[in-house]
Amino acid sequence: MDVVLLFPGQGSQKPGMGKDLAEAFPAARDVFERADAALGAPLSRLCFEGPEEELTLTHNAQPALLAHGAAVWAVTRGAIGATVMAAAGHSLGEFTAYHAAESLSLEDAVRVVRRRGELMLESGVKRPGAMAAILGETNRPIEDICADATREAGLVVPANYNCPGQLVISGEEAGVERAMVLCKEAGAKRAVRLKVSGAFHSPLMESAGHGLAQALDKASFEDPHFPVYANVNGEAVTSAARAKALLLDQLSKPVRWTDEITALTQRFPSALYLEMGPGTVLSGLVKKIAPTVATAPCGTVADLEKLPELVGA
Repeated sequence: MDVVLLFPGQGSQKPGMGKDLAEAFPAARDVFERADAALGAPLSRLCFEGPEEELTLTHNAQPALLAHGAAVWAVTRGAIGATVMAAAGHSLGEFTAYHAAESLSLEDAVRVVRRRGELMLESGVKRPGAMAAILGETNRPIEDICADATREAGLVVPANYNCPGQLVISGEEAGVERAMVLCKEAGAKRAVRLKVSGAFHSPLMESAGHGLAQALDKASFEDPHFPVYANVNGEAVTSAARAKALLLDQLSKPVRWTDEITALTQRFPSALYLEMGPGTVLSGLVKKIAPTVATAPCGTVADLEKLPELVGA
């Protein structure tokens, strides 16, 4: 059975992530040990034990999620590697997808995303901002709502097109607050502020671009062995140069997850979509975008025990 790998982004992290894998599989344990060595910090302990407040910090959550996704891939690659048609990741997860596609070594990948997290945190200090989830359909385009709020209060843009009825906006606090009001007036069911350290995927993150470009240039970045679909435009990326350009764009441009999954599921309608990491956030989004495709979580020992039956189907 054809397989598409999906790698989660920030928000899916939780204490205990990957611990059962590391205890059960030497390949997973090796990934966490190598990640610790590459960062010169006990990332694995943070993943396995927390505390949650520290794990949730942007510069910790990003390498933690990458390490967990890489550990799952290390364990499952022998069984499913030949059937993987493509990969995608939500925001930070796109870097994990490139690691799985052999564009980035584990060591380079965790160092790049640690730096990405630091830069995003620094940008949030330089230009404080906010993000909010908009749940439910609005009776006019979110782009128009954000444009009105920007004129009236402060810069705000769409940041995540997660699935029909679920969007995230990002920008200056006053702009986000105004857009939340306008979204409710336009029929949204709820508008909820998110606990984040900055206005991710908005122009407020542009100052992080130079540092991320430097980090990517220091890394050895190869052409992916299978296509990685891009957050920025849903494109199937097959070259290192294009990958790096789109990863830089992704900092300050929206994650077009709905378009990305639509492109993937139209190309691979019969594939099994495996969520390689903690939780089932992406599986839920995929089901809302393309209800007929098969999805499965693949982040724990219990999940992996079910895998042979799923991929043999």
